[in-house]
Amino acid sequence: MTDRASPGRFVCSFDGNRNMEMKDVVAALSALAQASRLAIFRTLVGAGPGGLPAGRVSELTGIAPSSLSFHLKELSHAGLAASRQDGRFVIYTARYETMEALLAYLTAHCCSGEACLPGLAAAAVAPPQMA
Repeated sequence: MTDRASPGRFVCSFDGNRNMEMKDVVAALSALAQASRLAIFRTLVGAGPGGLPAGRVSELTGIAPSSLSFHLKELSHAGLAASRQDGRFVIYTARYETMEALLAYLTAHCCSGEACLPGLAAAAVAPPQMA
């Protein structure tokens, strides 16, 4: 998943149809299958494309900065988060293209090609409640 042209930058691999490869799906799901990382990712998604400084992510999630850096690294390695330097701050953003590709992979054969059940469509539109 490492982009050889940009050391330290991670990208998802796609097949010829722009679908995520299974190894990248497994990496993304594995990264999200941990409570702190899921909370961080949801916070970054909620922040929008502008992202958030690491300190603000720590404040919003209640995760100590020492643990936060580990979790952000794991999300970055899975292609779910990216970072950029902005003066003295490191800004983290969700990688929406990976999120969209993951959702597309998971729902590619939803309802055998038929219209989804009304409850499923409503659940997809309503924002989930944070626990």
